[in-house]
Amino acid sequence: MQITGMLWGRKLLDLVEFPHSEVRGPELSVDDIKDMIKRHGQVFIKPLFKGGVGKKGKSGLLGRVNNITDALKEKERLYFCEHVDGFNKVKSDGVTYEGAVPADYEVYFSISESTIHRSPVMTITHHGGVDIEELDEDKLKVVPFDPLTGLKAFHVSNALMELGAPPEIISPLVQNLPKLWDLYNNYGMLMLELNPIRMQPGGGRLTPVACDFKCAFDQDDPAWKRLHLPGHLFASDYSEFEQEINQLRTYQGQSDVFVMNDKGTITAPTFGGGANAMVTELLGEDATISSDFGGNPPYEKMNEISRISFKYWLPQSNVLFIIGGKANNTDIYETFRAMGDGLREFFQTHGPVPLFVVVGRGGPNVIRGMNYLQEILDSLGIPYRFFGHDSAMSEVINYALAVNEWMKNGGKDEIKAKLKI
Repeated sequence: MQITGMLWGRKLLDLVEFPHSEVRGPELSVDDIKDMIKRHGQVFIKPLFKGGVGKKGKSGLLGRVNNITDALKEKERLYFCEHVDGFNKVKSDGVTYEGAVPADYEVYFSISESTIHRSPVMTITHHGGVDIEELDEDKLKVVPFDPLTGLKAFHVSNALMELGAPPEIISPLVQNLPKLWDLYNNYGMLMLELNPIRMQPGGGRLTPVACDFKCAFDQDDPAWKRLHLPGHLFASDYSEFEQEINQLRTYQGQSDVFVMNDKGTITAPTFGGGANAMVTELLGEDATISSDFGGNPPYEKMNEISRISFKYWLPQSNVLFIIGGKANNTDIYETFRAMGDGLREFFQTHGPVPLFVVVGRGGPNVIRGMNYLQEILDSLGIPYRFFGHDSAMSEVINYALAVNEWMKNGGKDEIKAKLKI
């Protein structure tokens, strides 16, 4: 669950009265665009993507204009542009208009969780406006702090002085950056990043102005619901499948999905972020969806997720691939019972489909869960193969890929004959 960009970021920053650039949405009229250009001298036009999408600037998806003619050309170019970032291929639906902020200094700032320090950390540098990975270690400071007391002014001051930051930027940042801890802590965030913060001159001193925004929420922390954000904001596109799954976001259990290939032949309900990364990479174009349904979802939620996923993807799938790591607290029996019942309901409602089920999982009640799922698959006449926690996940994925090839080369017809389809 991520937000990128200033269209929604400005609304979150307003909650803690942190200064930001003027940002307007795609509804802006020609006269309004002219007025923005007149007041700011320059306007940046950026495509509006759903979900968290990065590397837009490096891909040339940024318009910088100082007249209405160029503004309309950039609006036309970017309004429905496509962007590829890693495995994600997304299409914009609109643009934002952001007033230019003149400044001599740009600052990078973020708050995130550190597995090294086992605490929140502040990362800051006065060499902002670039990817943080590109900076030498001596140009940025990573400062752990106590979550009970929060981010304080002296954390910011000490870090900037140790970096040798220009004195004129230190005081404005010390006064404003601690506000962001309230935003991070009060609304269930995992990460909050402003890059760049441009130090705008005026009135004899500098003002830190946020010009780009990124944050990620902890879905298991209900505090994010205080923001009353619309559910569609966290979908990666407008597909009916993603919109239905997004309605199931609750405090317990993930329901994160992304359509990989609407013509794929392996549907893989995946449990856990690590499993999701490996499955998404190795299945590639064969996968219909990329998903993470971990976090110990209750029966009702997992059954509804199964019902929706099976409705959209089983008719075209060769393999139903249920995969995850060895869980610590997820009740495998509950999740397998919910998925097994969902599969049986699909067959009862839509009729049988030629399918091969591959399962790889470990964790509490896994044997009981596999027994339940086995009985349902036997009653439906569906072939299957189960792998336990002692099987290497990469080998289980390769097995699913091999089954998919077998299905394409006659296996599907064999199952059709067995099911009398």
